[in-house]
Amino acid sequence: MKDFFHALADAVCRLPQAASAGTAVERVTLYLSSEQSDFVRFNRSALRQMTTVEQHKATVAVIAGQRRAAASTTLSGDVKAGIARLLAMRDALARDLPMVPPDPRLQMPQSIVDTLRDDCDDCTPSHDGSGDEPSARSSAGGLGQAGRGIAGGDGSHRRDAGGLPPVEEVVAQVLEQSRGLDLVGFHASGPVIAAFADSRGQRNWHRIRNFHLDWSLYCGTDAAVRDRAVKSMYAGTCWDAAEFGRRMALARARLALLERPARTIAPGAYRAWLEPMAMAEILGTLAWGGFGIKQRRTGTSSLGKLASGAVSLSQQFDLREATAEGIAPAFTSTGHVRPPSVPLVSAGRCAQALVSPRSAAEFGLPANADDDEYPASLALAGGTLAAADALAALDSGLWIGNLWYLGYSDRQACRMTGMTRFACFLVEHGEIVAPIGVMRFDDSFLRLFGEGLVALSREVQLLPGNDTYGERHLGSIGSPGALLADMRFTL
Repeated sequence: MKDFFHALADAVCRLPQAASAGTAVERVTLYLSSEQSDFVRFNRSALRQMTTVEQHKATVAVIAGQRRAAASTTLSGDVKAGIARLLAMRDALARDLPMVPPDPRLQMPQSIVDTLRDDCDDCTPSHDGSGDEPSARSSAGGLGQAGRGIAGGDGSHRRDAGGLPPVEEVVAQVLEQSRGLDLVGFHASGPVIAAFADSRGQRNWHRIRNFHLDWSLYCGTDAAVRDRAVKSMYAGTCWDAAEFGRRMALARARLALLERPARTIAPGAYRAWLEPMAMAEILGTLAWGGFGIKQRRTGTSSLGKLASGAVSLSQQFDLREATAEGIAPAFTSTGHVRPPSVPLVSAGRCAQALVSPRSAAEFGLPANADDDEYPASLALAGGTLAAADALAALDSGLWIGNLWYLGYSDRQACRMTGMTRFACFLVEHGEIVAPIGVMRFDDSFLRLFGEGLVALSREVQLLPGNDTYGERHLGSIGSPGALLADMRFTL
């Protein structure tokens, strides 16, 4: 695929003849997104669907002054056919460019920074992406020290060890581990590629082979418990059968607890432990409009009070856009290179914002994000509490394994609402005593993680996005668990 991309770039990223109207093209860019993915669906602990998808999508753009015209197409993988199609697109765009209105906020990268990330074929424990090995505990990505040098200066190289067994082996392990259970799940794996080139000679390459397996274990046939389930995830760049077995064993143990009689608790404020999966849902909601400079300058950011200094979070709270530790590309589709790290909240206080190229042109700031100013590799730093000690530290309260349907009930106050769902329990004196019914929380993020944050776990778990709409996406959230003094539930 790298040879395929370079052949396309060498042929297409050349300045065409001036358009008939006299507008000379000043720059040509090419962006390629490609994948070869295995998708597997399980239901009732049986294989229901297994398929492989290979696709290549290319976007060509031509630029002159403040004018830019772009078009996209899918490619078959044949070099000659791909070059012919892209050249025809490029020349058609050049002819149309004079009719494109100027964009006063168009900003293209000026310096040339080459980035290269390519995973290799060996598999080492430090690259399993589990977030539980010692080498991964301080990293949201769980990729190990060998994979952390990202773009900068005159260019860089990043090589990540990745080991994915044949999909048939994964299927066999899932079916064996779920024997006698009711498992529903989805598995996606394989290489994903992003690449950029332009007529100035810039080349950016990103290839990573990763996987994610989402599954739920449902309780038995008893109608009283049939809708209860334990939701789990295993993701990373190297599949480890022993680690998968450990996670399945933990899910089995939680399933047994779910079969106990449920306890109904009254609305109110409860001390709570949020597992990393629940924390990731909160951080993902915060990402929608919380970190972008445009939202802050227009007064629509959910973190406006934090940005203004009117409030602060706990000093334990350190949040970054951690490109060097995630699995997303270190560059955007327009060739802008993302910094290795952007501090968003440091020691509880607002730090930098995410700035798109358009916002950079509008506000006179350096660009550090894509057009949507949405974090691709969000990472919350771990704290001091060992996850194994979380029950004892909680003492009495609620153990929240999963949250869903999150949204803002008051954006300006950064107030969120959502529902509990999978594997949530009542804890008394450090012991899980009963599952609880579905409850709705409604509380301020600023309060929960300001005065209400008691501790964060040392262990940080990589939780990649499972969005496969159109293509597999490489966003991720690295999150520890969180102990809260009280969390307010309304029903």
